[in-house]
Amino acid sequence: MDNSRPSSPEAPPQDLWSSILDSVSTSRSIPSKQIIVLGEPSSGKSTLVSSLLQKPPPEETKEEQRTDFAIGYDWADVRDDADEDTLARLSVYTVPSSAPAYTSLLPYFVPPRACLPHTLVVVVLDWTRPWSFIEELETWLEWVEKWVKGDGSRELDIAKEENRERLQAHWQYYTEPSSEPLPATSTVSSTLLPLGPGTLTHNAAGVPIVVVCTKADLIDEGNDIIGSGPSGMGGMVKGKGGEWEERTDSIMQVLRTICLKYGAGLFYTTPQPTTLQVLRQYALHMLFMPPAPSPAAAAPGEVAAPARNPFPFQHKPNALDRDRIVIPAGWDSWGKIGVLREGFDAKLWGEAWENDLDNTEDDGSATRAQKMYASLVPDLSRKPPPLPPLNNPTPEQVFLAKNYDENAKKPDRDPRGAFRNPNETASAGIVGPMGSSSFNLPNVERALTEMESVAGAAGLNPLAASTARDPSRTLSSRSGGRPPNAGLSIPTGGASLALGRSAAPSPAPMSATTPNSADDQSQHQALKAFFDNLINKRSTRVDDRAATAAKSPEAEPAADEGS
Repeated sequence: MDNSRPSSPEAPPQDLWSSILDSVSTSRSIPSKQIIVLGEPSSGKSTLVSSLLQKPPPEETKEEQRTDFAIGYDWADVRDDADEDTLARLSVYTVPSSAPAYTSLLPYFVPPRACLPHTLVVVVLDWTRPWSFIEELETWLEWVEKWVKGDGSRELDIAKEENRERLQAHWQYYTEPSSEPLPATSTVSSTLLPLGPGTLTHNAAGVPIVVVCTKADLIDEGNDIIGSGPSGMGGMVKGKGGEWEERTDSIMQVLRTICLKYGAGLFYTTPQPTTLQVLRQYALHMLFMPPAPSPAAAAPGEVAAPARNPFPFQHKPNALDRDRIVIPAGWDSWGKIGVLREGFDAKLWGEAWENDLDNTEDDGSATRAQKMYASLVPDLSRKPPPLPPLNNPTPEQVFLAKNYDENAKKPDRDPRGAFRNPNETASAGIVGPMGSSSFNLPNVERALTEMESVAGAAGLNPLAASTARDPSRTLSSRSGGRPPNAGLSIPTGGASLALGRSAAPSPAPMSATTPNSADDQSQHQALKAFFDNLINKRSTRVDDRAATAAKSPEAEPAADEGS
């Protein structure tokens, strides 16, 4: 008996339904498109984002009440013309300024390795600051070149090559819109022409770029003189015609020349919905740009036509209406730029732009785009006043240590040295620091000591001691009357020193250090007369008080007898 049994079929995988659902969802997944909006503060980015997403514009708020995020984000679904199917999900990323703290965050939200074929870059310029166009363009376009480098992986390099071929094919296959229907054939019999001079020389990654100049309605507004308001160029009168129109046309020629090098489009917008709607149609047209046709798909002798774009751009180019400029990628050339205004050298401006990007030192020999543009559009922005030069004071301790070392080497700078070393400072007199050419008077410390010793021995004040020792002075003061110098006013400190000197034993007569000098003799006599006058004045006052006290007891008995 054969117990063998036929082998059972393999069990189905447990995630069968999950795999089926995943395959269906993948086939019907909604593609994602990104738009990166680059611009400085208050350049009109919020209005552009609202138009791109077809959302109501934000309420106007004051500048100080506006809140900017490090990276602004919003999204909306892109639907077909019949509003039946969702064709893509559009995400818009906004950078508040060109500060590296903001721009360095974008690669984390929009990595070029995965998002490069589905990303459009919008550079926003503000017509109220026309002098900053070239500088801002250099800043933002250099950031785009840095962003596409990514991690340098092989997959990114392949995506960059395919993107470049797609953008180049868009330029070569571009045809100006017309009212006639498009041909139904998928091939073109004509031969593709090469790109013109100065066309797509940069932007190796093929990133679709749109340069948008906002607030174009302010270009010709009013008749005021430029330079007195928030915008302007060189004191010219705004309005059509004249030097003002020539300069604004020159600005547009410069912008078109730079956009041509990167394969970018140029648009002027106003708050009017019509200009913003044209910009949205062009942005969707570039986001859904078909890939470059394969040469193998064409018959011999023919050129394969590109696939149909689900969002065709039917708006004709406009280079004349100054507030509604429309220059799509693929239409412009050096010849069309020169037609606008004679005398413009597109080649020279292209070389000047290359010199700016080289970041070499300016030796004056090479032309620079920023210098040429500054001569065309002077900077009239209100700049803050320059700060005063920085003052670096010497630290307090360093200053004091320096002066301490210098003074320590000069003992005469210390006033306490006169009391510590009397012998070294014998020339210092009683009434002040008299020099060696003056009198050789006793030391202050010795004079005070003698005055105190005499006053202590007599048991009275220094004034009484001086009077007791020399009674003749009292008599002379009484008989002589008021001295001739009685009106002098002497400080108390000086009087005390003089009294102390009179109470001390009479020193030897003072002699000048230079006895042959007449000036020294006159000074000696004046000083001697001063001290004698001072002592006589004080002695007279003491005698008068004593006489008054002696008379008062004799008058009291006489009064008693009379009563």
